[in-house]
Amino acid sequence: MEPRTDRSDAPSNGWHECRIRVRYKDTDRMGVVYYGNYLTFFEIARAEFMRDLGFSYARLEADGYSLVVIEAAAKYHGNVGYDAVVRAQSNVVDLSRVRMRFEYRILDEEGRLLVSGHTTHACLDEKQKPVRIPAAIDQAIRERCSIP
Repeated sequence: MEPRTDRSDAPSNGWHECRIRVRYKDTDRMGVVYYGNYLTFFEIARAEFMRDLGFSYARLEADGYSLVVIEAAAKYHGNVGYDAVVRAQSNVVDLSRVRMRFEYRILDEEGRLLVSGHTTHACLDEKQKPVRIPAAIDQAIRERCSIP
């Protein structure tokens, strides 16, 4: 079963938000989300951000592109347990010809910051060679995120 995600109606300043319910398997022995699973929440947020722009990862791959993670970081501010709903927010804050950097915020339902972080991605072709980010994606991100 896939994690349930629900889109927010109110992204602002380029930020996209989806809601994720914490599954039992996401938690550790202490009953809170295992720290490594927040990277999965980042991935879900990023995929929903791209899908909302009209570019699902399935479509990217079908068109011969992949956005591979070349850097990831997370800072932990709080925790949450099983069956809680978190708000996973994502935004592109830097965009070059081949790379893009997403920033993330994971909040509880009351808006308390649980985790912040970022990932940097390189656009690769089918031969795993760096390639320019497709123009339509570049334009959509720049418009949504106010990147010059």
